[in-house]
Amino acid sequence: MARYTGPRCRICRREGTKLFLKGDRCYSDKCAFERRSYAPGQHGQARIKVSDYGIRLREKQRVRKMYGMQEAQFRRYFDWADRKKGVTGTNLLAFLERRLDNVVYRLGFAESRVQARQLVTHGHFLVNGRKVNIPSFLVKVGDVIEVAEKSRSAAPIKSAQESVARRGVPEWLELDFDAFKGSVKAMPERGHITMPIQEQLIVEFYSK
Repeated sequence: MARYTGPRCRICRREGTKLFLKGDRCYSDKCAFERRSYAPGQHGQARIKVSDYGIRLREKQRVRKMYGMQEAQFRRYFDWADRKKGVTGTNLLAFLERRLDNVVYRLGFAESRVQARQLVTHGHFLVNGRKVNIPSFLVKVGDVIEVAEKSRSAAPIKSAQESVARRGVPEWLELDFDAFKGSVKAMPERGHITMPIQEQLIVEFYSK
């Protein structure tokens, strides 16, 4: 299946919440969701009764699109979370947070996860001193993520660093702003994720 290449603001409007897919634009008055918070299309403002299945489907789609994954890959993460000890929903979110593209975004080296994925794929980041160009690479405690020396003057990275104060860095990560690097202090916990995610609905969706 091809990756979605259409307007990203349309995704937020379809899912009924801001997914912060456009970086700084999502914080400005240019945000399409702020201007038109209803679903796209000619019937977007119509009142539609949503079934229990639809509620669970939309929550799964919302989280999947937030992290920018296709269905098969997202389902694979759920299967891993389900087999791991602990709460399945919490395990799933922890796996998603540990992805390298998400960590790059969380550290403020990219303005969005979409941009972070592109930067990682193009080889702009090192993990423990070695170049890693796989966005789905899962970081672990003690890993050091840094911007490659030749990439530190890149416009997208410098622009993202200027806006990192707006988002902040989660507690499970540590950022050394001047050295262009960050480290993983601990595994991400449920309390570290501030987006309004109802992971139990995703568990119920896949459990049927």
